[in-house]
Amino acid sequence: MNSVHVKPDPDVMKQVNRQFVTGVTVVTAMDGDRPKGLAVNAFASISLDPPTVMVCVQRTSSTYACLFRAEHLAINILSTEQLDVVTRFATKSDDKFSGLDWEPGRFGSPLIDRSSAQMEVEIRERLQASTHTIFICRVVDATVTDRTPMVYSAGGFFDGGALTALS
Repeated sequence: MNSVHVKPDPDVMKQVNRQFVTGVTVVTAMDGDRPKGLAVNAFASISLDPPTVMVCVQRTSSTYACLFRAEHLAINILSTEQLDVVTRFATKSDDKFSGLDWEPGRFGSPLIDRSSAQMEVEIRERLQASTHTIFICRVVDATVTDRTPMVYSAGGFFDGGALTALS
């Protein structure tokens, strides 16, 4: 039986992706003595034992080379208090960390203050997938706060703590 593969319309794919609610993260790493980072919504937990996560980063990102060279990186899960942070890291600014409160994690990766949760990870694999690289990472340190997480849907940011339970 012959099957015909038709490439989905890019506008339809954008609409499909807008139906999926995601968390909002900023992935950070050190580039020598300079912190670098970018906003990423392609993040997921893979396993709890051992704790393993993945992030996908477009290879044309100005932060990509730094992340690809890094051994460790941080994943900052943003809180509702950080709309200023997500807008800053969604840009192509040369110094996204200027005036931003952060501290190095145990392995040196930038942990951004006011985040809902943070993890520092060791990059274990880099898989090429079309225009992106999938970073498979082992979690080496993690913290969680009582700050409410920010979520992203249909082009907007929302309060992750104000979701209505379906019971």
